[in-house]
Amino acid sequence: MPAPARPAPPAPCRTGVGTPRAASGALFWLLLALTLLAYGPSLAGGFLWDDAGHVTSPALQSWAGLARIWTEPGATQQYYPLLHSAFWLEHQLWGDAPLGYRLVNVLWHTLSAWLLIRLLRRLAAPGALLAGFLFALHPVAVESVAWIAEQKNTLSTLCSLAAALAWLQYEEDRRPARYAAASAWFLAALLTKTVTATLPAALLVIAWWRRGRITWRDDVRPLLPWLVAGVAAGLFTVWFERNGIGAEGAGFEQGLLARTLLAGRNLWFYLGTLLWPANLAFHYPPWSADPSRAAHYLPAGAALLLLAGLAWHARRQRGPLAAALLFGGLLFPALGFFNVYPFLFSPVADHFQYLASLAAFALLAAGLTRAVHGGIRTWSRPQALTAGTALVAGLGVLTWVQSRHYADSVALYRATLERSPDSWIAHHNLAVELAARGDPGGALPHARRAEELKPDFPAALNNLADNLARTGQPAAALPLIERALRLQPKFARAENTQGVALALLGRREEAARRFQRAIELEPALAEAHHNLGLTHAESGRLEAAIACFARTLQLQPNHAGAELNWGLALALGDRLGEARAHFERALELDPESASALQLYARVLLRAGELEAAAVHLRGAFELEPNRPGLREELQATLERLGRR
Repeated sequence: MPAPARPAPPAPCRTGVGTPRAASGALFWLLLALTLLAYGPSLAGGFLWDDAGHVTSPALQSWAGLARIWTEPGATQQYYPLLHSAFWLEHQLWGDAPLGYRLVNVLWHTLSAWLLIRLLRRLAAPGALLAGFLFALHPVAVESVAWIAEQKNTLSTLCSLAAALAWLQYEEDRRPARYAAASAWFLAALLTKTVTATLPAALLVIAWWRRGRITWRDDVRPLLPWLVAGVAAGLFTVWFERNGIGAEGAGFEQGLLARTLLAGRNLWFYLGTLLWPANLAFHYPPWSADPSRAAHYLPAGAALLLLAGLAWHARRQRGPLAAALLFGGLLFPALGFFNVYPFLFSPVADHFQYLASLAAFALLAAGLTRAVHGGIRTWSRPQALTAGTALVAGLGVLTWVQSRHYADSVALYRATLERSPDSWIAHHNLAVELAARGDPGGALPHARRAEELKPDFPAALNNLADNLARTGQPAAALPLIERALRLQPKFARAENTQGVALALLGRREEAARRFQRAIELEPALAEAHHNLGLTHAESGRLEAAIACFARTLQLQPNHAGAELNWGLALALGDRLGEARAHFERALELDPESASALQLYARVLLRAGELEAAAVHLRGAFELEPNRPGLREELQATLERLGRR
């Protein structure tokens, strides 16, 4: 950002941006239309990795659940109560429909771009309009906008910009109501994502840029409560990342020097993707910093030299240094000095620089505007408008292309592997997704590759074991699970996988103990309850099995397998009347399950309902004509009805 045209703040106006309300409203609708167009390919997509940890779980969907979101750290994946309250409200409105969440993300993003324009205009910064459109349509924002889990980014940025605008209004008249409004917005930002704790420092940088100085009475003292709240929230998040999420251990053991060198490389990476957004990826190849290698000092050294040069240049123009301080300061929590769980996968991610990119876009837009209007050759207004439109349109096209990957998990991970073939987490997640879609054979090569690339990651070992068990190799799965449990002794999902492998080997009692252990470690693990129920049913303990299926459905109401097996358990106990409702519900949840149709038909045959049984067998036959024994069952039933 260049130095402002005048030292005093601009005079207040009706919208706070120097434009009539009608024009401001039209600008927002134009931004929204263009942003929706750019993100169109992603809007019809489903849930992606980690979305399930953010969209409100069944245990939190009640009013009591909303209270737990605020009062019980650990009830949600991260203690961001305002974010999860927003998800709670959205779930009340449209349930588990992904489209609603995706549209809300686009709305928050658009509102942030609009507020950025208003903020820069209030600061009399050149190129405010261009900066807003760059932010709205730059493809580096796709990961934050097209990924439901990153509503923490879009909503917290919106709150931060609203707080900054309210603060500038407070600076003009020092009215307590303005201060209260600004503080409320800042608190909302903190409760959505604590990376916004950097906002008070950013406001001090802006004050220095505008006036060339910072005073204790007017600038620092009013922001002290914000600074204290920000530091407290940041420290709590650092603690929670370590103790609640698991951001500690061998993967995070780096000294301060190594982290500083890594931060230098990360900083240049982020600048590079903003200036040249090619080959963006969901996960990037991992890298590290080795203090014993001289070349690894170059990025951090170059960053320090640049900062020194900007400080020297600030005697004539403070804008570039201010923008650099804002970019680096807003990005600081994600540069590698603090343990953040995603650093296990890669030291950088597009969504880490979402908030910091505001400063870069402001500087870039201001620089381009100054170059057009005061360079060697001054452009006419139509020429400048054409060039700006072309730039924004080009970025919009790149965003449209990038957002296509976020419509589907498999497409996203395949695109990631094209960019980063050795991304172990992409191989791991692709294997999980393919297995969930009923393709363990397709998942197995990716699970093997993930284990090769990250042999010390318990989840990768468990995933490979699970796919081996699903593809008929339960004996090969057991050593992998034992390795996973040595690395992570209280790993409930590995205990569950071990139970599955043991059950497939006919060792039912051992399997039941493993499922019980998984439940002790993670009482809300629905699949362990379901598998324990299957083991009880196979051993003839029908009432115990029914209790397990009932608990499964309490935890996961749409579990088609639990409904089906509950019905089977009731039918085996000659409670056919009660079983019918569970079979019907299972088919409602999974109408294309040939197995469920065939099993329900057998129960109907026992009840003497030949016509209904034939209908279900025919439906199963249409879905899977080569299913073993199905053709014969259908033919025998039709013969009993006197048909062919």
